[in-house]
Amino acid sequence: MIARAEFIKARPDASIYHLEVVLIGTEPPVWRRLQVPGDTNLGWLHAALQVAMGWTNSHLHQFKAGGASYSDTRHHFAEFEGDPEILEERKFTLQQFAPREQDRFGYEYDFGDSWDHEITVTKILPPDPGADAIALCLEGARACPPEDCGGVWGYAELLKILKNRKHPEHRTMMEWLGRPFDAEAFDLAKVNLWLRKLKWPRVTEAQLRKVLMTRDGHKE
Repeated sequence: MIARAEFIKARPDASIYHLEVVLIGTEPPVWRRLQVPGDTNLGWLHAALQVAMGWTNSHLHQFKAGGASYSDTRHHFAEFEGDPEILEERKFTLQQFAPREQDRFGYEYDFGDSWDHEITVTKILPPDPGADAIALCLEGARACPPEDCGGVWGYAELLKILKNRKHPEHRTMMEWLGRPFDAEAFDLAKVNLWLRKLKWPRVTEAQLRKVLMTRDGHKE
């Protein structure tokens, strides 16, 4: 684990945000409660969400609020004339994007499976000059669904198949997963271990990939 002394301090005027993140449509719900510096940009928040939720950053994503979309415009941009503009997420901080308690916004990951997250600002704490500029997971429940399983409907069907060893697709799904899967599993300490690996104030795609691959036991 990285020593506390190695962390960069948050700006003294940055508020501290508490966010509740709920994966819409999962039943029972997959959720996390996070603490992040208010001056984090949305690109860094995306990285923290990938780590905390359990995703692998293998697909496009976007934040949504007030009819506008914010994303990494190196990969996601308006393709045709007349398409809504995609705003660059790294140019907006959380304090600018959601300035008030109880503000809500969306985070969509994987436009095929369309994993929609509802994020609520549950609390905004005063600036703490002694606070480290890191993301922390305060609470959470349940494992992240496997990537590419077909969204919330495909995930619900997958869970039914896994629970029934006599189901004709049980063996096929187990082979597709390639590992045991416990939908109720959630390890707060491990989530925070990997969140602490994210570089502040910006994390590159390569660094995020390294964090996620190491977390999931893969070699680059």
